[in-house]
Amino acid sequence: MKTELELATGIIKQLRKSGKTVAVAESLTGGGLGAALTEVAGSSEVFLGGFTTYSDVSKSKLLEIPKRLITKHTAVSEEVARAMAENVRQIFKSDFAISTTGVAGPGKAYGKKAGTVWLAIASKKETIAIELALAGDRATVRKATIESALAAFSRILIP
Repeated sequence: MKTELELATGIIKQLRKSGKTVAVAESLTGGGLGAALTEVAGSSEVFLGGFTTYSDVSKSKLLEIPKRLITKHTAVSEEVARAMAENVRQIFKSDFAISTTGVAGPGKAYGKKAGTVWLAIASKKETIAIELALAGDRATVRKATIESALAAFSRILIP
């Protein structure tokens, strides 16, 4: 399996080659996904920015996700992951957007056990949501989420 840096490097290279851009909306990864992408030289040409929306309030205020959507489905849901990716893509006017939301642990949140994660990748054409069931401590879940998001986005960009 490719490392986080190898995945990010391939993504930035492909985005630069195609003239496409990306933005991120992160919750449980706390900015780690954006950090991984900006670790690559030249990323400023294609990485437009992102939001770390760790609280439900910030998801509503910064990403304009309706409170009723979060109340109905919880922040750790396919519906909210999709809304995060779609809204951040629109806010930044990027070609693609990636979102992460979940429970890093320890313990449960929103009635869901640690390791429950939703990723979403949005483009103008479609939004793909992916559910993960990860094991390990908090740091392991967060790192695995970043790697999974990069790997999923890489497969979309470089089929």
